[in-house]
Amino acid sequence: MKICGVALDMDGLLFDTEKLYWAVGDEILIRRGHRFSQPLQDRMMGRVGVAAMQQMIDFHSLDDDPVDLLAESEQLYAVQLDKGPDPMPGLQQWIDTLKRSGLPFGLATSSRRKFVDRILPTVSWAGDLHFILSGDDVTRGKPDPQIYQMAADQMGIDPTTMLVLEDSGNGTAAAVASGAVTVSVPSCHTKNQDFAGAHLVADSLVDPRLLALVDPDFRG
Repeated sequence: MKICGVALDMDGLLFDTEKLYWAVGDEILIRRGHRFSQPLQDRMMGRVGVAAMQQMIDFHSLDDDPVDLLAESEQLYAVQLDKGPDPMPGLQQWIDTLKRSGLPFGLATSSRRKFVDRILPTVSWAGDLHFILSGDDVTRGKPDPQIYQMAADQMGIDPTTMLVLEDSGNGTAAAVASGAVTVSVPSCHTKNQDFAGAHLVADSLVDPRLLALVDPDFRG
């Protein structure tokens, strides 16, 4: 197996933003007499903007316009971001390992770019990213492979030589469909989702099996 570059999801993989999205979804639905739930989060995860809101509308048979619902959601999410998302366990060690490997790596997230730009300035390694792809750059969200096909193009490599890290079932499906070597790193929010096709389902960002994929000299 030859790895020539790495593409990373963001929400739930690098930063614990899923709890923020949960709070936002719950507030929106409380206003409409419903509550947010794990089955709905599973359906929305990885989808982009209006498409994610359409999942909420369909799930609860809401009469909202998805564009208006997205605007409401983004307003609430901006407030949540002011609290600052926590890094996922082992994030800095994983980034340090990537930097030592010399492999190009970048971000491929369904989040809007304006939210990515609020999170990345809080970390020291933002300048090491080879590329940043957000939900604003794609027309088809995960589980469609578009964003990971674009990630491979950004690094000038064949998708089959790209390592992708994902935390969700939809994201894993997108990465697998692109042909990438896919590692799923489930969070507490996604641990029961479908990770079919993944090369590895890792315990964390510092799972020795994952670190060994980018650092052949890793001995644990």
